[in-house]
Amino acid sequence: MALAVDEIEASDADLIGRAREGDGQAFGRLVERHYDFVYRVAYRWCGRKADADDVAQEVCVRLGSAIRTYRGAGAFTAWLYTLTLNAARDFSRKTARETARTEAYGVQALIGGGPLQEPEPESQVEALWAAVRQLPDKQRDAVLLVYGEGLSHAAAADVMAISETTVSWHIHEAKKRLKLLMRSAGEV
Repeated sequence: MALAVDEIEASDADLIGRAREGDGQAFGRLVERHYDFVYRVAYRWCGRKADADDVAQEVCVRLGSAIRTYRGAGAFTAWLYTLTLNAARDFSRKTARETARTEAYGVQALIGGGPLQEPEPESQVEALWAAVRQLPDKQRDAVLLVYGEGLSHAAAADVMAISETTVSWHIHEAKKRLKLLMRSAGEV
């Protein structure tokens, strides 16, 4: 019983140290503690539950070997956020390649008579997050961190490894671009 309580109350730093030494239970507890965060970030980045599941699983796999490279210089969640964004970007590139290959062979035309259509967003919020996913990488990351995760501009700057004023500029530019995207989609 005492071991179970210690596992629950162990700090991230303790769990990371033990996981780096090969403690599977500590690693499992660390993943369990942060899985919802990883999934939430992946979902906001991808916009689809199935894709977010795939990205979150990939992050858990990568975390197994990447935990050894974590040096503890910043917050673990900032490092984990970067790991998740990289996995989401890799997934997006992989999906784009697979889609291009499928279209090149005409599979969609054979099966459905034409290209597949994405379902319409169910709400204005979903439409907004879909537009956010169309932003350039730095603008999208800034918006996801500040508005999706509720971080301050300073905290987002730490995660993105840029200055706070640069985060503010990315947010400003993203707002202008989002306004145009939403108008063209008829949402504003």
